[in-house]
Amino acid sequence: MKKLILVRHAKSSWEHNVIDHERPLNNRGFKDAGLVSANFKDSRYDVDVILSSDAVRAKTTANIFVSNLDIDASMVRLNHDLYDFSGYNLIETIKSTDDVTDTLMIFGHNHAITAFVNTYGDRYIENVPTSGVVVIEFDITGWNKLKQGKTIQTLFPRDLK
Repeated sequence: MKKLILVRHAKSSWEHNVIDHERPLNNRGFKDAGLVSANFKDSRYDVDVILSSDAVRAKTTANIFVSNLDIDASMVRLNHDLYDFSGYNLIETIKSTDDVTDTLMIFGHNHAITAFVNTYGDRYIENVPTSGVVVIEFDITGWNKLKQGKTIQTLFPRDLK
């Protein structure tokens, strides 16, 4: 069995004159990421590997979650391929994960996150919101055998307000 924890980056700010890759979080983004990650801690998943897009908003979201989940920050690996909106690179990154990894956590972007959960999970989600978490369990022994799994948990900011 493999578990995948997908986190869409927190709400970003459009107030700064920076390229998309460098956009920071806004105040709501910081608050929502803190709220969701503090509540997600109760789920107690034993995460083996954490991958994050190298975009500022994804890295910052990952850092907030890692801090609130009491995970060693050195576990976070930045992956430019996860700066992906179509979902192709997201799928390829997951499929190429080492099979010794049982629980994989990924911080990424929409449309890729929502498309993935609706293709590989068993519950339709219209839109995974910013700071949203979706956990999917797969009955597979290797990530390269990725097939539809079971959506076992969702946690969105609106569920906590």
